[in-house]
Amino acid sequence: MASHAIEIRNLYKIFGPRGRDYVDLLKKGMGKAELIEKHRHVLGLQDINITMPGSAITVVMGLSGSGKSTLIRHINRLIEPTAGEVLYDGNDICKMNEKGLREFRRHRTAMVFQKFALLPHRTVLENTIYGLRIQGIARAESEKRGMRWIERVGLKGFEKHYPNQLSGGMQQRVGLARALSNDADILLMDEAYSALDPLIRVDMQTVLLDLQKDLKKTVVFITHDLDEALRLGDKIAILRDGRIVQQGSGQEIVLEPANDYIASFVKEVNRGRVIQIQTVMEPLSGEGNGLRLAGETTLEAAAKQISQAGETSAVVVDAGGQPVGAVDLNIIVRRW
Repeated sequence: MASHAIEIRNLYKIFGPRGRDYVDLLKKGMGKAELIEKHRHVLGLQDINITMPGSAITVVMGLSGSGKSTLIRHINRLIEPTAGEVLYDGNDICKMNEKGLREFRRHRTAMVFQKFALLPHRTVLENTIYGLRIQGIARAESEKRGMRWIERVGLKGFEKHYPNQLSGGMQQRVGLARALSNDADILLMDEAYSALDPLIRVDMQTVLLDLQKDLKKTVVFITHDLDEALRLGDKIAILRDGRIVQQGSGQEIVLEPANDYIASFVKEVNRGRVIQIQTVMEPLSGEGNGLRLAGETTLEAAAKQISQAGETSAVVVDAGGQPVGAVDLNIIVRRW
């Protein structure tokens, strides 16, 4: 398993006093409706199996009640599982004792909330370093770290402001700075941008992507928005009624929806922003001269760059800069 990866195996969560009694019945085919009608227990998660790669963003997506927030809270064990394993670097979080779990929460994970969860009577800097102070880190060192992250999230000059003096987007930047100041391996983001206006939301997505290029955190991001999932996720898992109905890259989900439920999600997606030219390229003819584009370039970005260069085609290159194929505007339009 990759460094700092999270692997969830056979995870079940049944809410109710005798949840464990019904795991086998679910495995034999009992449904969510029958569980609540006959046994007065609520199914939260059913047989979740997913690997969340280290140093990458995994987006868990679903509509309200799908189980996505329940799932993320198992990673730092804010919710106890009914059955199954949650492994971090091979260690089962579900089996940690009280001391081990406390250390894991303090030093390995950080969380960014939808409602910001800032302390109104503390300044931006004081909110940012709150976790560091709880850990007993000296104030001078805490403030040094805090100021570094305040600057990284674009809030330099606002460190003495209070939350009620900031916009929603700025408050969420404080929440992000607070999470990052802990220098945790895992960043958990539960609907972190859902309360923001659309333009601010896109801006915060850009902030996260820019930071991730340098930080390479293991990020688990919860959302109900497919466009957000496709923009952020290196890997996407879609939940419905507590079960994973499809997981994979954004391209895989858009190009090969697993069922009608997924197809209904992706039918309005701008495919040009998701599909990469290496997926649609054709064999290279000639020596590979002319405009060169990385294989990860999206169709939309490729069309723009080809047009701006006054060309009609481009050579597709791999990570090492070696030609691997070709793409032209006709191919792009046909596959968009």
